[in-house]
Parts: sequence; structure tokens; C-alpha cells
Amino acid sequence: MNKYTIRDLHVGKKEEFTICITEEMQRTFTELTGDLNPMHLDDEYAEKNGFERKIVYGMLTASFYSTLVGVYLPGERCLFHECDVAWKKPVYIGDRLTIKGEIKEKDERFNRIFIKASILNQKGEKVSRATLVAGIR
Repeated sequence: MNKYTIRDLHVGKKEEFTICITEEMQRTFTELTGDLNPMHLDDEYAEKNGFERKIVYGMLTASFYSTLVGVYLPGERCLFHECDVAWKKPVYIGDRLTIKGEIKEKDERFNRIFIKASILNQKGEKVSRATLVAGIR
């Protein structure tokens, strides 16, 4: 876990990490949220609606933006303030995702950073993009 202070950070600072989406993650998210939409649970249903198979919850993939700020950029001293996210492509069980973030603005007056973030799949396709705001204590 990184322990950056506001003084350690600068515009252009980047961090990234990779995760593989598992069936267990999908099952746990279903249990935690109670979201029983068949698009996420039933391959046949998802295929009939234009997808390769059941799709991973968008909010499950977006939860990795929390990991980005809470562990990597800035890390331990982070308080996650905002997340404006858009989903561009579906994610499937077994996809290998790379979560990337780059500081676009630093506000020392209020001890916060603004991060341009994205998630790419194993094919290099952008599946999500986000603007994140993190406070630093």
C-alpha cells in the first residue's frame, strides 16, 4: 500500500494494477447487493440480449476505482470523495483488467487530487473510464 502525502504527489503521477475477474467475485457481488438481474446470472439470457455470455456487474468493475485510490494513488491517507464513471464495453468472467490512474490536477489548498482513470481488458479495450477525486489526510 502506498502512503503518499500531498507533497509527494504531482500532476502526471501514474499508478496501475491488474486483476482477473472470477466467478466467485460475481457470486459475492450478487449476494452483497441482491441484484438478481439475469443479464449477470444467466448466459443464455445474456446471449439472447446481444452479449457473448453473462456480463459482470458494472459496479463490481467500478469498485476497483476504490482500490486504485485507497491502495495505489494516493493510498493509505486517502478519503475517496467522488467518482464519475462511464461503462464503454461489457466485462466477462475471466477477463483480466488493468486499472490505471493519472493525476490531472492537484489542489494543495484542500489536500485533494483529481485523477483521470480507466479500466482496460486483456485486449487493450477500454471498458470503463472515470474521473476520481481523492482527499489526502
